[in-house]
Amino acid sequence: MADIQETSKLIILYFFDQMEIPLKEDIINDIFINHPDWLPYTEFRSCFEELIKQNLLVNLTPKASTPRFGITINSRDGLSYFYTKIPLSVREEISSFVKKNRLSYNKKQEYVSDYYKNADGTYTAALKIESAACTLMELKVVVQDKRKAKWIHNNWADKAPIIYEHIHENLID
Repeated sequence: MADIQETSKLIILYFFDQMEIPLKEDIINDIFINHPDWLPYTEFRSCFEELIKQNLLVNLTPKASTPRFGITINSRDGLSYFYTKIPLSVREEISSFVKKNRLSYNKKQEYVSDYYKNADGTYTAALKIESAACTLMELKVVVQDKRKAKWIHNNWADKAPIIYEHIHENLID
């Protein structure tokens, strides 16, 4: 049983080592829920909590409103000695997944959006750009209908860098 748990911890550490960016817990949960072939979700949750208690995974963004977890240097060093205990097929799957998805997960947690209905029947699209350290920009846009609010919400991740650059150039520089 201890061997299985140690391998599970190594799998989690390997994932974070490959990802190279700190992640919000809800994103981490989604990833492991959708990859039970790496390890069962209940096993993941148990090991994830233990890794945090052991300071092998830490909140790398203490000033941010939502913690983002990442691997420590000591964990990375330890992993370099024991990663071969992780089945090669799992290592290859994780590496492939990370290469395909790292940027989209980073974008997902940096460009945050939502929309809601106001008392007067209009809708507000609430948009944010968050870095690991702080919120870089918050913007609320009031529109006349749900369709427009939803469109803004759905397109924010693609438009955010352009909008931020435009605002920065015209207001700050």
